[in-house]
Amino acid sequence: MPIKIPIFNNKQQRKDSFYDSEGTIPGHIAIIMDGNGRWAEKRSMPRIYGHKEGVSALTKIVEAAVKCKVKMLTLYAFSTENWKRPKSEIDYILRLPKEFLHIYLPDLISNNVRISTIGDMKDLPASTSEAVQYAMDRTRDNDGLQLNIALNYGSRHEIVGAIKNILTDINNSALSLDELDEQKFSGYLYTEGLPEPDLLIRTGGEKRLSNFLLWQLAYTEFWFTDILWPDFSQEEFFRAMEEYQRRQRRYGGI
Repeated sequence: MPIKIPIFNNKQQRKDSFYDSEGTIPGHIAIIMDGNGRWAEKRSMPRIYGHKEGVSALTKIVEAAVKCKVKMLTLYAFSTENWKRPKSEIDYILRLPKEFLHIYLPDLISNNVRISTIGDMKDLPASTSEAVQYAMDRTRDNDGLQLNIALNYGSRHEIVGAIKNILTDINNSALSLDELDEQKFSGYLYTEGLPEPDLLIRTGGEKRLSNFLLWQLAYTEFWFTDILWPDFSQEEFFRAMEEYQRRQRRYGGI
């Protein structure tokens, strides 16, 4: 039976309900934060201003996820395809993790948030990878919300890498072909040991996955919105969770 959704008379009632909810809160939410550049262009501003405003939206959503007791939040911050963008925009985007963590790391620590990453970190600037590693070290003992930042992440790259490592292990007799199944394969991905997302949110009006978690999203519920990421509010975050609660997840069954 679908969970009955209460009717809220105002935004505060919706917010309070989810903060104290006994309903089905998705344990793992993945977000494609799309629309930063278009947000800036609509205002005749350089695209980097959209990315700056996107950080403000990010802090609000992390706050809401903590208060709703979401266990895991995975954010698509920089893809393997994003290297095709102008160098000035790439440089700015890759400075944002350091700036974000410099300002907000104390709050994340006090809210028991644990920082983690998925992606190929070796190709990132040293200042970016060092800032992220520092945050991971400082928060590794926290057991509240796990905040996964997807940096230089591409799902096809991830899957090809997994296959190469599997073949290496088979050739070295560390793995037999008979042992290989879906669970074993998952252990070769960046997301080894992580639960698959329950809910995917994509902002910005596009309805595609853009090479994000292709293996892991097999049975995830999708929620799309035309709202550009800098305008994505806690209210919209709660709206996505309301829709999630209305759905029945059958996993191929009846």
